[in-house]
Amino acid sequence: MDADVTDSAGTPADPDLPAGDTPQGRSQGRSQEEPGATDSKEEPEPGATDPKEKPEPGAVPENDAPQDSSDEGEAGAREDSEGGGGDGDGGQHGSDGKSAVGAQTWADHPKDGSASRRKRPWLRWAALGASFLVMISAGAGWWLYKKLDGNITTDTSAAAELKVYEKERPTPVVMDAQNILLIGSDSRSGDNREYGRDDGGSQRSDTTILLHLAADRKSATAVSLPRDLMVEIPKCRTGDDKETREQFTQFNSAFELGGTACTIRTVERLTGIRIDHHMVVDFNGFKDMVDAVDGVEICLKEPIDDKDARLELPAGRQTLNGEEALGYVRARKTLGDGSDTERMERQQKFLGALVNKMQSNGVLLNPTRLYPVLDAATKSLTTDPGLDSLRDLYDLVRSMRGVPTDQVQFLTVPRQPYRQNVNRDELVEPDASELFKQLREDKPVAVVPADELKEKEEEKEKGKAQDEKPDDAGSDSESPTPTPTYSGSSAADDLCEQ
Repeated sequence: MDADVTDSAGTPADPDLPAGDTPQGRSQGRSQEEPGATDSKEEPEPGATDPKEKPEPGAVPENDAPQDSSDEGEAGAREDSEGGGGDGDGGQHGSDGKSAVGAQTWADHPKDGSASRRKRPWLRWAALGASFLVMISAGAGWWLYKKLDGNITTDTSAAAELKVYEKERPTPVVMDAQNILLIGSDSRSGDNREYGRDDGGSQRSDTTILLHLAADRKSATAVSLPRDLMVEIPKCRTGDDKETREQFTQFNSAFELGGTACTIRTVERLTGIRIDHHMVVDFNGFKDMVDAVDGVEICLKEPIDDKDARLELPAGRQTLNGEEALGYVRARKTLGDGSDTERMERQQKFLGALVNKMQSNGVLLNPTRLYPVLDAATKSLTTDPGLDSLRDLYDLVRSMRGVPTDQVQFLTVPRQPYRQNVNRDELVEPDASELFKQLREDKPVAVVPADELKEKEEEKEKGKAQDEKPDDAGSDSESPTPTPTYSGSSAADDLCEQ
């Protein structure tokens, strides 16, 4: 029987035939070239493979067939006849039911490919692991977003009151510019009671800054408004829905009388600038932000020992943590001449150093480092509905990210001691009105240290004297209008080089 199966398989493959011919084609070719060659063959027994039969679907041509052919019925015979190559052993290999040397039988490679799947289970586990990590990351990101978003307190009452007095408010001049009023509260209630006596929760604005963001977002100007500045405060609604009278008094009384809305309307009346948004930050918010950036470096010419500010620092270069920074920017009695004006200048320089630290250390570009800063800021932040979401704040910060530090400028509105009370302030005109006009129309202003400004003013006086000479008549009309310059600082200034 073995011999009959071998005979029926036909003669060994002809090496002269091109690769890729099917067994059936080769058989037919030999029949035509060698008449009678197949006549001498015995008739195959039932069940034996007829070489003239058309190969089953999936049969692979000679020389292209892999060793692990999946053709069940012809595995042994075809491997003997096609793979033996004429070494005389093809019949024996076929009779054993095995494939050529080094090959596996069809049973080792099932047609359904399950073995292939068994060999690579790690692919499925990798896909499952990646999907799990994506889900966890998305969930954590959403949780962090909701946490920061939920930290922010929305001031709906101020928005409602401002709407009542809408007709009195200034009209925006440059639509893409932004004017934001930053208010530092001096409330001693709640977590802030450790900084002084709690007088029933009443509070005044300890620090007020008008922040102007240019429409092209290439500069930012922060103008401090003295707390003791004498101003006209309009009629305002109190917390119990009563209306106060219009009065001429010190600026920080507006916050105590009518809260944020009253302060905004007072600033708008004073400057003619439309306030687009506002933020109120308490002591703890400032302190936590400093800690979130690992402190801010300053230099002291003299040591500080201020029991009221709970601050004791040596002279020289040092890095202040949040608690020390808060005492430093609030101290008055033991630093300089004790005036509020000098304290504002110190606050401006410190805020500039804080901005510089955030930009130079890549905090704004690093989500890992930015998160604690945002967490600290949002925990103690109260803002209008237009800035009460993390998305709104992120868009604001992102728009300021490209502002060069030397174009983040800080100054105090031009002021001088009030004529009727030297412990109060009044505006210096026309300098103050010129500053407000520049900001209102989104035009540039420049800041220089106080000593440099004094030199510039002396040179300006000399120039005016020369312009009065007949030979120089008309020289002013040909020169461009200079950028107004004020005493101040920028975020690029080094506090240790002052």
